Amino acid sequence: MGRTQIRPVLVPHARETTPMSSSDARPLRRTALDAVHRSLGATMTDFAGWDMPLRYGSEREEHLAVRTKAGLFDLSHMGEITVTGPQAAAVLDHALVGNIASVALGRARYTMICRADGGILDDLIVYRTAETTYLVVANAANAQVVLDALTERAAGFDAEVRDDRDAYALIAIQGPASPAVLASLTDAGLDGLKYYAGLPGTVAGVPALIARTGYTGEDGFELFVAPEHAVRLWQALSEAGEDAGVVPCGLSCRDTLRLEAGMPLYGHELTTELTPFDAGLGRVVKFDKEGDFVGREALLAAAERAEKNPPRVLVGLVAEGRRVPRAGYPVVAGGEVIGEVTSGAPSPTLGKPIAMAYVDAAHAAPGTPGVGVDIRGSHEPYQVVALPFYKRQK
Repeated sequence: MGRTQIRPVLVPHARETTPMSSSDARPLRRTALDAVHRSLGATMTDFAGWDMPLRYGSEREEHLAVRTKAGLFDLSHMGEITVTGPQAAAVLDHALVGNIASVALGRARYTMICRADGGILDDLIVYRTAETTYLVVANAANAQVVLDALTERAAGFDAEVRDDRDAYALIAIQGPASPAVLASLTDAGLDGLKYYAGLPGTVAGVPALIARTGYTGEDGFELFVAPEHAVRLWQALSEAGEDAGVVPCGLSCRDTLRLEAGMPLYGHELTTELTPFDAGLGRVVKFDKEGDFVGREALLAAAERAEKNPPRVLVGLVAEGRRVPRAGYPVVAGGEVIGEVTSGAPSPTLGKPIAMAYVDAAHAAPGTPGVGVDIRGSHEPYQVVALPFYKRQK
């Protein structure tokens, strides 16, 4: 898929005051939709150095809108990196744990980039947008790390690694109403667009890469467009979706949506201290692909350890009471600490607090009795369940 028409330069948006990142006192970056968020009364927050909408009103209502209708998200903080050239696939097969050479034109793949010791640097989605061109999408907080690692690992290959973070705005529409809303604005063949696939098209007169991907557990689309077209596209989607109940959604409900869907979040379920096998995602590592790749030997050892002596297992926890677990809280059983919560929140869909946690393998089976979470000295009872907590009806 060609993408030459959607590679402009991001134009800065002037404001009277510039928010500062609390972590390093640098000015926060603003997306092309910054003024739109403020006009809608969004509560803004510092997220990975970006000034992003946390919520527009009720987090619960935004969450339920995505589950029952559809929601609009600004994801322009994500990090886009293009790898192109005759050996682009070879670079990515060397740099990442997945088999990228086998990705068909117009398809996408979830994968990871690891250190030499097997620790996860980031989880990624890689889109094959042309015969020798791939779009790598990294998490906002890790974009520079991924860019640096890809650049270093591309040495000696006939390929270019290009920082395209300023070339895109990214808008997602997620939820059961999203196909109908998007179809009203484009003549692209959405009916034939499979999950984890993308195609070039025009949406509301705006050139876009239309991808059927998302992070909510619902059907939906992510639209990569030029930053100067972002406001026009957002407004068109909002107007087209008004009768269907489409609402703007912030990062807060995105987090509860992905938690219900059992989707890992870097910095919580995924870290450099864990390998893909520790995270229960060893399936993304492809040892049978052609050539060597960074972390291969360490990951072979991790796979063997996981098979012989399983490490802590990522499980779901559902509260029997009303107290909400948070990341870092100990998971306990029989007076002993058996694990740690990685993510926790109230679940609008289940109506109960839920959490993901790494627990000892002996306590990982669904229904294991006597498991609780230590919430400020009180051991609250929790039920161990299989992930995900929620799975949409297809």
